[in-house]
Amino acid sequence: MNLLGIDLGSSFVKASVIDAKTGKCLSAVSCPDQEMIISSPKPGWAEQDPQVWWDTTVMAVRKALAAAPGAAAGIEAIGISYQMHGLVVLDKNGNVLRPAIIWCDGRAVDIGNKAFAQIGPDACLSTMLNSPANFTASKMKWVIDNEPGVFNRAASLCLPGDYIGYKLTGRLATTVSGLSEGILWDFPNHKPAQKVLQTFGIPESMLPERVSTFGDQGRLTADAASQLGLKQGIALCYRAGDQPNNAFSLGVLEPGQAAATAGTSGVVYGVTEAVKTDPASRVNTFAHVNHSAENRRLGVLLCVNGTGIANAWTKRLMDASMSYDAMNSLAEKSPIGSEGLVFLPMGNGAERMIGNRDIGAQLIGLRFNGHNRAHVIRAVQEGIAFSLVYGVSIMKSIGAEVRALRAGCANMFLSPIFRNAIASTLQAPIALYNTDGAQGAARGAGKGAGIFSDWKSAFNGLNCVQTIEPDVASVEAYDQAYRRWTAALEKNL
Repeated sequence: MNLLGIDLGSSFVKASVIDAKTGKCLSAVSCPDQEMIISSPKPGWAEQDPQVWWDTTVMAVRKALAAAPGAAAGIEAIGISYQMHGLVVLDKNGNVLRPAIIWCDGRAVDIGNKAFAQIGPDACLSTMLNSPANFTASKMKWVIDNEPGVFNRAASLCLPGDYIGYKLTGRLATTVSGLSEGILWDFPNHKPAQKVLQTFGIPESMLPERVSTFGDQGRLTADAASQLGLKQGIALCYRAGDQPNNAFSLGVLEPGQAAATAGTSGVVYGVTEAVKTDPASRVNTFAHVNHSAENRRLGVLLCVNGTGIANAWTKRLMDASMSYDAMNSLAEKSPIGSEGLVFLPMGNGAERMIGNRDIGAQLIGLRFNGHNRAHVIRAVQEGIAFSLVYGVSIMKSIGAEVRALRAGCANMFLSPIFRNAIASTLQAPIALYNTDGAQGAARGAGKGAGIFSDWKSAFNGLNCVQTIEPDVASVEAYDQAYRRWTAALEKNL
């Protein structure tokens, strides 16, 4: 008995097959070979073609099945993880009407800020737990205002994962967690956020059917099954945004636990049962995968858009043929703090953590006769790490606990400099696990299908492979470097 997990990112689609009995990962693949294109028709915009998502999903699933011979016949359930906060607009026949406006697109910032003032900060924070900001609802309002022809033909709006679910099953659905990430959920009243819908002029009929995060969400159609190389009728039993799912994949379900990831964007996601909101919406609160009206579980999320993408940019700038391992080794030749060189990784659109400002990435304090490639690479990695630490300080300021972090042993957490900078600056340990978002989605599918009777069995086979403790001897040096970084950032705010 096997489980299939699909993780739709903005750069890649990952697919994994898990043996439900042992918890062993039978295959884990990523497609395409090079990052998917993000189109930017205007500065600050970011769009992708949903058909490319589906085509790449088909490619990834077929590749995962090929890497695990015989596994396809045993697939019993499918789970989806997906890039959060995006907007897909569909007509009455389920056809896509325009490119998807994805998570890092900044065009709706002013719309969200205006709605925050119009609805009222207290009303927004007490009802939706966030400002509408630059999330899915605000992006839909941008379409209403700027593309009336699209809006007139629109029948539904959905999140990226909902679209993939629709392509799999022919059933357009979403979850409470999904609606909350779009700022479309009224927490006290447990229903769609009427204040946002009315303010933006979005008909409630455009929202997809609501289904449970864990449970039968539709069955694989004959067409989808043929494309994927699977049998018809397999149940889709789980979906979640990438950050709630990343937390789930690491077993982060209870208050006080926190997960981190550092892919294209960097995130720390802590779970709480108390309503904790930031009046400035620099960090955001959403429904976690195991949230319910009776058992409140909320995820407090900080996001830094310019994370892995900044590291990849540095690689291309320095030497595109250099491996990331070689970059990490070179960076270790530079001391902590890169001899005064500071990097602000805010070059991937408006950053919520700094009030939805788009200040651009910056190298500060560069000396031509003192700094070399090692200093630049280290400054970039430390700058990304410090930006996450800065975000954690905001989380702590509103009472969210972050005593330790869990992360997948992947992406920037493969870099000793990056992870040591976070652990030593936060003075908190980091536990690395042998998992990723696609494996988490597969485990979620097993729980949703009833194959796993409890959380413990769902995480069978999940192992901590390394724990990074704060380096006591380096804490002072990291503290000085972090203070320098913070001072540079605040000069730009």
